[in-house]
Amino acid sequence: MVADAPPYILFRDKYISGTLIWYFFVCKREVWFMGREITPNQDFEPLEIGRAIHETFYSDFKKEVALDGMKLDFIKRKEMIVCEVKTSSKFLEAAKFQTLYYLYRLKEYGIIAKGEILIPKERKRIEVSLDTAAEEKLLRALEEMRRIIEAEKPPLPVRIPFCRRCAYKEFCWV
Repeated sequence: MVADAPPYILFRDKYISGTLIWYFFVCKREVWFMGREITPNQDFEPLEIGRAIHETFYSDFKKEVALDGMKLDFIKRKEMIVCEVKTSSKFLEAAKFQTLYYLYRLKEYGIIAKGEILIPKERKRIEVSLDTAAEEKLLRALEEMRRIIEAEKPPLPVRIPFCRRCAYKEFCWV
């Protein structure tokens, strides 16, 4: 990786994804697997439920806008609001930083946007905005993510409530 590369470029010249940001705030070990492109079981039921919610709700909006390593769920274009759809509010900090990452990346393109986390099953809408403190925390997280992924081995597994519904659980708990 080039020394002056943006903080969202990984050591293999790949972009850090919003999904990777989300996992950073949930499980550091999963960040290593995903950053190394080790794919989980795609037929895992919680992944299928998440896909179904994305396909069912908010059909009036253009879905999955893709930009250099980002896959935004959708954008409310008139108001320039980046929307991230989640199945529940259990991992709200992770969802917040995933949305902040998208806002940060758009800012790099000169696009100032706001963010919203939408949780249709709970009828929740949480506003997200990129301020200086959030941007600093995000940049620190990006740097730590790079260190995790560049490490020779993944971090040791830590049992957390998310493990029950993790597609990578067979990599940690056999």
